[in-house]
Amino acid sequence: MQRQIDYYFSLLSPWTYLGHELFLSIAARHGCAVNYLPVPLRLVFDETGGLPLPKRHPVRQRYRILELQRWRERRGKPLNLFPRHFPLDIALADRALIAATLAGKDPGAFMERVLAGVWAQELDLSQRALVIELAEASGLDGEALVGQAESEAVAARYAASSEAAVKAGVFGAPSYVLGGEVFWGQDRLELLDDALASGRASYSTEAKA
Repeated sequence: MQRQIDYYFSLLSPWTYLGHELFLSIAARHGCAVNYLPVPLRLVFDETGGLPLPKRHPVRQRYRILELQRWRERRGKPLNLFPRHFPLDIALADRALIAATLAGKDPGAFMERVLAGVWAQELDLSQRALVIELAEASGLDGEALVGQAESEAVAARYAASSEAAVKAGVFGAPSYVLGGEVFWGQDRLELLDDALASGRASYSTEAKA
């Protein structure tokens, strides 16, 4: 039976951007299906004790900038440390991705374009026209996709995704869940790759006899 990885993320996350290309290559190499699950990250933080970036201690904020520089070099991805439009409301793009999956479309290329748009090209992806443009560039029907993204059904699904994420043990983005085991952060991708290669049983937080 084909293995599946539940992919929890926010399109506003630089860490999702840095790891996205590598994650897809790992999943493809191991023949895994990817279940794309964008979440409103602020709701996940509120539920699990995380803090949005502006509320973190300055020491943590400064360290984040160091890590972004290290990982953009390691992953070979262009990344602006202080994008012009960050933070922005990414909900429409997140919901467009949900709409794509509901329509049976592969959203991987669209996701890469949105992430690069925020972190490499300094686009304001809160703008409806830009979301449509990037969807079209990814081979999707942008107008139809965004129209569906604006529906109450997709909005409700997006809002409910935070509860599903917390139930799965997710507290940040990106998180990759394989057989119930959470791998948090793009810096855990090598560990995910190892787990898939070995075929080992998923680790658990339950006490062992």
